[in-house]
Amino acid sequence: MLEEFFKIIINLKDIQRKGWKNKLALEHVESVADHSYSMTLMAMILSDLQGLDSTKIMKMSLLHDLVESVVGDFTPEEISKAKKHELENKEMKIILSKLPNNLINKYNDLWDEFQIQESKESIFVHELDRLEMLYQAKKYLDNGIPREKIQPFIDTGNNEIKNEKLRELISDLFQ
Repeated sequence: MLEEFFKIIINLKDIQRKGWKNKLALEHVESVADHSYSMTLMAMILSDLQGLDSTKIMKMSLLHDLVESVVGDFTPEEISKAKKHELENKEMKIILSKLPNNLINKYNDLWDEFQIQESKESIFVHELDRLEMLYQAKKYLDNGIPREKIQPFIDTGNNEIKNEKLRELISDLFQ
């Protein structure tokens, strides 16, 4: 069973981030694995700096897009939030069922907590997801993508990040 789980992880390297591909018309964009790796390193540093439960936050960060290995990366225009949550929750149960029994509930609880977005850790991980997106947007901007194409991503990040320390990081990012 672990072999099946590990294949799902490896598949994340082949799933391109659809928002960048579709909205910026780029041929070569980051993969979900690229995004998850960057985000988790940010999670490690920023949660330690804020005195949060770094281990829990890093685990949530690693799990947050795992299901995209099976269902793909949806943009908000393609599917409603409710439908996306329903589909992802169903598939995540299947993915996690490939783990040893003593880990299934542990990781399922983390996934559920992430989805519910009520704990400080889950809220932080959702905001880190947006922070990583903003840094990627800045990279694309610096590589010559026009500002007007990047602006919707900037607006989303600015609207959804509430954490003061994260806001400080993005305050000068696009100046």
